[in-house]
Amino acid sequence: MSSNDRQTLARKLVDFMREEIPLARSMDLGLRGCGEDHLSIAAPLLPNVNDKGCAFGGSLVSTMTLTGWGLVELELRLRGEDCDVFVADSTVRYLEPVWTDFVSEARLAEGADWTSFFDTLATRGRARIDVACQVPGTGDRPAATLAARFVAKRRPPDAV
Repeated sequence: MSSNDRQTLARKLVDFMREEIPLARSMDLGLRGCGEDHLSIAAPLLPNVNDKGCAFGGSLVSTMTLTGWGLVELELRLRGEDCDVFVADSTVRYLEPVWTDFVSEARLAEGADWTSFFDTLATRGRARIDVACQVPGTGDRPAATLAARFVAKRRPPDAV
């Protein structure tokens, strides 16, 4: 699949998030970019601000969770797989306040790979994969990180 096709499908996925997940629409999430190994979603500060004037922690973790979910969902859609994707568990770390519009970036976690994930999905009808997400900070460190495991489960075929 070409990078333009991937970009188009990623844009449709973010549109889907905004249509089907009210929180994503309220947070005003938008596609920032995507590639073969990553997805990034942008969020403006204004609808995600807390009482101190910085990004609300719940908005940071929600954006990272949706970006991680989106990375898995995008790869499934690219391969024509009809699955439900769930976050199984996650750990979040807040490392510094975010005072501006922000971006969440998702990549496969170290040691995770699509080949093993899709091989397991083919044999068991479900598979899990670890994803690493971050909101970049002002320096070399991220402002927030999320380590999450996502599970994909094939939907049953439509009954006739």
